[in-house]
Amino acid sequence: MRKFYKIAAAFLIIFLGTGIAQTASGQAQIQTKKVIISDLTEKTTKVVLTGNSLFDSFLMGEFKNRWRMSPYEFCTLDEFRTLKTDSDYYFLIFLKGQFRKETEPGISFLSMLKGGPKAAEGTDKMLEVASIPFAAATNPNGRETTFLPALLDIFQVYIRKAIGSDIVGYTGLAQAGKNIVKAGKKRIYFSEGDLEAGVDESVKKRCFDSDMLLVSDEEADSIFSAKTYNTLVSYTVAPSQPVRGSYCYKMLIDAETHVLYYYKRHSITGGRGAGFLSSDLKKIHTVR
Repeated sequence: MRKFYKIAAAFLIIFLGTGIAQTASGQAQIQTKKVIISDLTEKTTKVVLTGNSLFDSFLMGEFKNRWRMSPYEFCTLDEFRTLKTDSDYYFLIFLKGQFRKETEPGISFLSMLKGGPKAAEGTDKMLEVASIPFAAATNPNGRETTFLPALLDIFQVYIRKAIGSDIVGYTGLAQAGKNIVKAGKKRIYFSEGDLEAGVDESVKKRCFDSDMLLVSDEEADSIFSAKTYNTLVSYTVAPSQPVRGSYCYKMLIDAETHVLYYYKRHSITGGRGAGFLSSDLKKIHTVR
């Protein structure tokens, strides 16, 4: 399950500029992202399977249990290649993302794309409705299967907001980074593997207490899978072999409700590796 097939494609966050379309009355209509994806709930979403039978079985089960916002069907990668130019479909697909300074893709993203004629020029020409980091592109650590149900729920909440707001549609999930101030007295569990190696011991002593705890990856996943009440659990996504210019994504997700309370990314440098940084811990400890 950990080494499922990845679909190689260049990752591009499409910031759609405002285009102009003429209405029957001759007046110009602004074709913003909100307008373009307004038909999403009425169109069929094609869920592109990875080709790994074990993971695909898990994906189909979770999708059937959780997807509520549009009609959907499952399809193969070959079917996606045939159908991607059809504007009657949206596609949910795993894409490998490669950032400018990386020599190869480092992260696999769960992305929703809108079908249309431009897809004939390549997947990167398709309108990206939403994208959320899923796992390392190669040698993922296995935690992605624990968090997939939550990511599907978070995805739907974000897309619904994007349909109603261009600000949300263009800014992406970054807005969720401010939700931590609403966490109140929720207990927070950080997986040991989610901390950046350079976090100072003094910061750990200052920040970790009876309500903000550092536990093993296994314990964190167990707490999350148990849907523990009033509890946030950490999840980070970064390349398995990060290089300068790679990015790390950090999340805190409610184990019971799957609400995203913290979402932030940082670039990896020679002195700053993958995982929650000291600055993240200080901010979370201070504002919660």
